[in-house]
Amino acid sequence: MSKPSNQNHNKNNYNKKKIQDLEGIIELKDGEIDELNMSLSQKDDKISALNSHIAKFKFEKQKMELKLSSEVNNEKAKLKELDDLQVKINEKVEIIEDKQDQVKYLRSLIDDYKVQIENNTVNLETQLRKISKTYEGLLEQKDKIINKQDENIKELIESKEHIIKANKTNMISLELQNENYRKIIDKFEK
Repeated sequence: MSKPSNQNHNKNNYNKKKIQDLEGIIELKDGEIDELNMSLSQKDDKISALNSHIAKFKFEKQKMELKLSSEVNNEKAKLKELDDLQVKINEKVEIIEDKQDQVKYLRSLIDDYKVQIENNTVNLETQLRKISKTYEGLLEQKDKIINKQDENIKELIESKEHIIKANKTNMISLELQNENYRKIIDKFEK
């Protein structure tokens, strides 16, 4: 009876260890997600800064275009400045697109981690259900063993009572025989 209890205890310890390991993995994944979210926030800040630069450059470009219409003498110089501004805008747009690609990649990583966490949670719940069913089965087996032992003890007690009754009957019979033999012996001695 102590062996199944030890097996139960060992199985429960193993299952608790497995659950603790899964919870540790989930905590690590949560930490990685937090780091990715911080990185994502930094990328968003950089994109906002670049967008404000683009707005500033666009505003300056519009200003230059107005000056060009009024200042024909400086047309070539202004056109060059506009070209430079366009190059800078294109560079900033490329940087923004690159940052947006990075953000998309980081978001896909976060989504992957979320799926992994959901899968781990489902697996953990499945294992807990299996452990619960196993535990219920072991409890049923324990109850059956206890009931069987109770029946065996009851049978042994009944058997002992029958033996005691039979012994008493034999003792009485032997005493009667002994008394008869004494009477016979007494007759021979007289």
